[in-house]
Amino acid sequence: MRTRLHVSRIVSGWLIAALGCGAFAWAAERRAQPPSFAKDAYRGTFFESAAEAIRGERPLVGQGLTGSPRTEATAGGKAAATTPGGEPATADTGFTKLISPATLEDEVKRVRLEFDGAVSTPAAFKAGDYQKARLHLTTLASLFAVIVEHQGEVRWKKDAAAARDLLARSAANCKSGSLQVFNETKLRRSDLEDLTSGSGLANREAEPQNDWSTIADRVPLMQYAEQLLDGQLKPSSQNAEAVKAEADKLSRAAELMAVVGQILRTEGLTDADDEAYAALCGELTSASQGVSLALDQGDAAAVGRAVGAIQQACNKCHENYR
Repeated sequence: MRTRLHVSRIVSGWLIAALGCGAFAWAAERRAQPPSFAKDAYRGTFFESAAEAIRGERPLVGQGLTGSPRTEATAGGKAAATTPGGEPATADTGFTKLISPATLEDEVKRVRLEFDGAVSTPAAFKAGDYQKARLHLTTLASLFAVIVEHQGEVRWKKDAAAARDLLARSAANCKSGSLQVFNETKLRRSDLEDLTSGSGLANREAEPQNDWSTIADRVPLMQYAEQLLDGQLKPSSQNAEAVKAEADKLSRAAELMAVVGQILRTEGLTDADDEAYAALCGELTSASQGVSLALDQGDAAAVGRAVGAIQQACNKCHENYR
């Protein structure tokens, strides 16, 4: 009898211990509910993506071992910089610091849609839409040229040089509304549709480096700058409420305006060797960067002043250069 009572007490002790361990394990498994935040609570505090946080030229694979990009001898006896994969290395001309890959991609898509609208019928094209098509073709050719020189991970990088040449050539021809020009611009519309849909261009043959004298035309680029200023920057910076509501639009337009200022003073473009003109282009880029800085600091008044400086730079330039 005593033995049975002893065994019973032992079993009971085991059960109590087991239940106690189970309760402890259950308590340990309990987790606090995760905090919830408003969607835009930390906008401007953290980067939207890793690409936006990176500034300057990214290091090449193997660069830590060699100290510089690998070089190969050219026919002229000079050494041309190449990537470890053997492709020509494009020099960073400053665009990487001025504009993000996301802004480039978004603007290509936006301008492409406007270009589609300018290539509707031969009659509308001849009546004046060819001028809109020329503006959009020049803008797109310039954007793809920027992608060629950009050191970030931008979509359409492999096709950028070929797209640049096709669009620039059609832009140069788009000075009349003839049926031949209309048919050519329709081909460019098809090319852009293939490119942006992910199919890519059938022919990628192109010079790896930009020849800006054959890509950008000052008159259409100035028209594009005016659209950025009057259509986006000025309306979105009228007061603190507008700046807060349109911060993203302001940021993109400021980056694009900074790029325009950089392109306009690039070697090969009209008056690029004129010191006064180059200084005005520099003011345009600096003022545009001022908009971005003021947005980062949340200073609506400084945003307005920077947009005013952009307007002044444009006005001074238009007084002597067209």
